[in-house]
Amino acid sequence: MLQQDLSYQGTKTQLYIRSGVLFFAISALTLLISPMMLIATLLSSKICYSLAKLWVKFSLWLVEHICGLKYEVYGLEHLHSANQAIILSKHQSAWETIAFIHIFPPLSYALKRSLLWLPFWGWAMATLKPIAINRGNQRTALRELLTQGRARLKEGLWVVIFPEGTRTAPGEKKKFNAGGILLAQQSGFPVIPVAHNAGQFWPRYSFLKYPGIIKVKIGPLIESKGKKASQLNAEVEHWISQAMEEINVPKVV
Repeated sequence: MLQQDLSYQGTKTQLYIRSGVLFFAISALTLLISPMMLIATLLSSKICYSLAKLWVKFSLWLVEHICGLKYEVYGLEHLHSANQAIILSKHQSAWETIAFIHIFPPLSYALKRSLLWLPFWGWAMATLKPIAINRGNQRTALRELLTQGRARLKEGLWVVIFPEGTRTAPGEKKKFNAGGILLAQQSGFPVIPVAHNAGQFWPRYSFLKYPGIIKVKIGPLIESKGKKASQLNAEVEHWISQAMEEINVPKVV
């Protein structure tokens, strides 16, 4: 059983204090690590990624010990069934953009190019070979996703794509974009679907972080060869939808 009961017993004041402490702690950590990552670009991309993993490790430790927010991962065995894959994941909060670097093999995120302009965090992210796309033009964005995605896969990186395109609230569903599916078909790499309920505890557009246990469910490998894009997309969307029903918990109040 992946479900759990969610009932916060503390006060709103405690939530704000803990969330504030976490914000300043992670900000300080970012100010420390990001310049090191920029300098490391002169040496090795592997060093950059090692520094990023160190930042993530400490960030998750801070999240757990300051806000009481832990996580559990199910289905890690599916990662051993492929040397590389394209991860198509639910997107609910900022948590998964942090934690996935710790959970999965070395990866590249598909993200908005404008995020790389953010001071320190964005600059550091730019050193990790992201797939930076211009979402202002759908045709251009798809071309950039396919071109850069194939390049990252050739470099040995896994690719993470959020097919809904933006963060969705718990219980909300949006149409899956076909970009990740097309990348899988053109590159020949399989797809691994991922569901999680991070938005229940780390809500989008919210300063507050609630204590609890985030559930991450990794699905079985789905081969892209010999399937139509619509068929593959529907298969991934169906698996994620079902998995979300299993791990979803009542809304935080």
